Amino acid sequence: MKKLVILGGGYGGMKALNRLLPNNLPEDRSITLIDRNPYHSLKTEHYALAAGTISDQHVRVSFPEHPRLTYKAGNVTAISLDEATITLEDGESIHYDDLIIGLGCVDKYHNVPGAKELTYSIQTIHQARRTYQALNNLGKGATVSIVGAGLSGVELASELIESRPDLSIRIFDRGEHILSSFSPKLSTYIENWFKKHNVEVINHSNITAVEEHYLYNHQDRIQSDVIVWTAGIQPSRVVRELPVEKDKQNRIKLTPQHFIPGYDNVFVVGDCASLDYAPSAQLAEGQAEQIVEVLEKKWKNEPLPESFPPIKLKGTLGSLGKKQGFGLVADRPITGRVARLLKSGILWMYKYHNG
Repeated sequence: MKKLVILGGGYGGMKALNRLLPNNLPEDRSITLIDRNPYHSLKTEHYALAAGTISDQHVRVSFPEHPRLTYKAGNVTAISLDEATITLEDGESIHYDDLIIGLGCVDKYHNVPGAKELTYSIQTIHQARRTYQALNNLGKGATVSIVGAGLSGVELASELIESRPDLSIRIFDRGEHILSSFSPKLSTYIENWFKKHNVEVINHSNITAVEEHYLYNHQDRIQSDVIVWTAGIQPSRVVRELPVEKDKQNRIKLTPQHFIPGYDNVFVVGDCASLDYAPSAQLAEGQAEQIVEVLEKKWKNEPLPESFPPIKLKGTLGSLGKKQGFGLVADRPITGRVARLLKSGILWMYKYHNG
């Protein structure tokens, strides 16, 4: 029996599973899913787990079950494209006939001394749990610094100030306005919300070093009881070390069919793939659907699609605590209660239609 191996049960891996199972997997094929966790984790909600406003179970979704689906727990340490094998941390080697690499991303520290060792993260559920412990063990009046004012940093700051209004929260942003990729209307709305809720926004920042309970913004030494890093991502180490062509962000360049040039049985999905859009859960899911279409034609010995239409992204939604939100839907900015309700509804649909 031929084996499809999926590395990572993130949004892309989950979408591929749900497209193939239960009825679209050929009888001569099996699937092995390799992930460090025995469940899919809602990464877009890790900020709320870290802030302590939701429990661990709210960010877990069960993997599908099928007689020809095998789940294997483990950390991937190496991929051999020429030998078609995966090596796990315990030394086990796993062969594949087809491979989908969806190992996701890790924090990018931009060579800032001390950042990796002395800051907290929300990239994985394990890291979000650790951040939750650090944040919620703080005493009244403690100071929290969030480095990076992208979507993750903004949502973490807003959720934390609702969860712990007794804390002093700062968010550091390199630009003139937070979320500069959004419209000025949205940036201004969020900055005004932060001002109203006593979150200090420090624009034009440049974090040059991190020490125990201190960070340096340019040359200013700023005391912080906890520092959370949300200032950029990069592909996982295993992907960065693959001897294939990559872009400036170390993401793998692919053919229009989403496989690695020269390896038509190895696909890359999500944060590790070099695409024309910024990484997102939506993008990973759209890409996974196209990868499954390629696999189905490949398995039937049919010609592969020469190209695909651009992946349609419906928009971006973010939360400001439990009652307010913001976003772009069909390129139109929306704010307030409606944006928050939309995000909650989409999350509910995802959880209860993918588990």
